[in-house]
Amino acid sequence: MSVYSMTGYASAQHEARKDPGTGTPSTSSSADHSAFSSASAASPASPAPGARLGIEIRSVNGRFLDLTLRLPEELRAAEPALRELVQGKLKRGKVELRAFIETGDGEALGDPSPRLLQRLGTLQESVRTWLPTARELSVADVLRLAAQQHESERRAQPQDWGTLAQQLTSQALESLLQAREREGARLAAMLLGHIAQLRQLTTQAGPLVPQLVEQQRQRFLERWKEAMNLSEGSATPEAAQDRALTEATAYAIRIDVAEELTRLGAHLDEIERLLKKGGELGKRLDFLIQELHREANTLGSKSATLELTRISVDMKVLIEQMREQVQNLE
Repeated sequence: MSVYSMTGYASAQHEARKDPGTGTPSTSSSADHSAFSSASAASPASPAPGARLGIEIRSVNGRFLDLTLRLPEELRAAEPALRELVQGKLKRGKVELRAFIETGDGEALGDPSPRLLQRLGTLQESVRTWLPTARELSVADVLRLAAQQHESERRAQPQDWGTLAQQLTSQALESLLQAREREGARLAAMLLGHIAQLRQLTTQAGPLVPQLVEQQRQRFLERWKEAMNLSEGSATPEAAQDRALTEATAYAIRIDVAEELTRLGAHLDEIERLLKKGGELGKRLDFLIQELHREANTLGSKSATLELTRISVDMKVLIEQMREQVQNLE
């Protein structure tokens, strides 16, 4: 199973144009094989010749699924179906789906159909029979009327756009998931690299624990001798014993960093296991990163050597980098 990122971009478009030779609509699909995934449509002819329907899906990181749909009026009725499609594929992230319909391009306006031209000629002759002073149609008038006809044809069958929009959305979602998977694999590799560095730091900190024990033991013995050698018998045996117990307690608490190192190792094992397993793991990794940060902080607060302090700081730097990367995982 793969690791998925929450960031990505995908688009799908469908075009239908009139074949110059036959004057009948022909379908074509466009795909952009750039760094961002895209998809093309293999679907029936568009409701209006010369029209293009496009679907774009953008996704950035977010704790939950925050879906926004930006649709033209022709696709308002398809909004519930499109929303259901997206929610069935994506679980987290701030997602925006934008649909657009472009009509009346230069090619369609520059080549009105023969049927339309014949119709306009007949109407013009009929009008001038009753209104001899009426001016003749200009080229601009013909193109404007052709554009109005194309727009009317496009709006006449809005349900066709809804079906086509669902097909394109499915393709765009597949492309988005592929882009997320590639980005997730890259982030997982970076996280595994940070885990390896944290393991090295944990290994470096391990031998320092016996040194810390010896250092604290020497300090304890010095305090004991100081208590027992107070001049003029100012210290009673009971007072010396109390002081020794106080030093021993502080000593035991102070050197207890082995437990933090053990928990660090356990958390790193669990994070590595989750990354290799894949799936929806962003929220679980958020929690484990917080636990890592807590253990590194405790390690630093208990440190009695500069070397252990440096290791704690290096750990916190790596953990913070991991926290930023985990925010992008689904």
